[in-house]
Amino acid sequence: MWDYTDKVMDHFRNPRNVGTIEHPDGKATVGSLACGDALTFMFRLGPDGRIAEAKFQTFGCASAVASSSALTEMVLGKTLEEAEKITNRDIAEYLGGLPDQKMHCSVMGREALEAAIHNYRTGEENTVSVNEEIVCTCFGVSREEIERVAKENSLHTVDEVTNFCKAGGGCGMCRDRIQEILDEVNHAAAAAPAAPAPKKLTTLQKIRLIEQTLDEQVRPVLKKDGGDVELVDVDGDTVRIAFRGMCAGCRSAALTRDNLIAARLHEFVDPALRVVTE
Repeated sequence: MWDYTDKVMDHFRNPRNVGTIEHPDGKATVGSLACGDALTFMFRLGPDGRIAEAKFQTFGCASAVASSSALTEMVLGKTLEEAEKITNRDIAEYLGGLPDQKMHCSVMGREALEAAIHNYRTGEENTVSVNEEIVCTCFGVSREEIERVAKENSLHTVDEVTNFCKAGGGCGMCRDRIQEILDEVNHAAAAAPAAPAPKKLTTLQKIRLIEQTLDEQVRPVLKKDGGDVELVDVDGDTVRIAFRGMCAGCRSAALTRDNLIAARLHEFVDPALRVVTE
């Protein structure tokens, strides 16, 4: 039996946002029933250009259901530009981790999000170029997809690639080619100059950036429903807030804190920040 986290099991047993949206702005289906996993993801934008609704339908294991459910929660309130920055690693971390052999479920979620955004922008349903090299014919995985998962997740072996996108998990005829691609990717990464370390914010800079993010990214969303948030204190990486107005005492306050406020502060200020409420 797979060693699933409590959050994975919660999203599997109580999946969020299952269903369809009538006339969605963006929609895509990835995977296939023949391969064992398939996901249809769709979204609707609000008047402010942010994702107001997201739904999914999936066929697959507990990890596929949980990853799809988590994705719908993660994208709510985001612009398309913000949403397309979500990686498969972000989905797995949101769930508290996935078994190595199930990481391909988080990749499927990221692919569905990317394809749905592509569908919104172009009207096209297929994101795969006819010029792409299909390396794994058993699962239809292209060279570009193998390169991407390898770069994003620091993969070095063919078995790791199989865990993340299934390539090489069928007849095995493509495994040598996958290893060649991995060698090229890792050689290029080793030759690339190291990125400079980010400058550490002073306490005053951190507080100002937190306030700016709350003003620009959070309060406009909360005020639509008569709510607000107040910055109470910043102690190291701990940000203490208090909900005001209709948000005070709301049953969804914890979700708003984690999925909206913490997500925005991680994106615009520092991923190490921990947000707590009074």
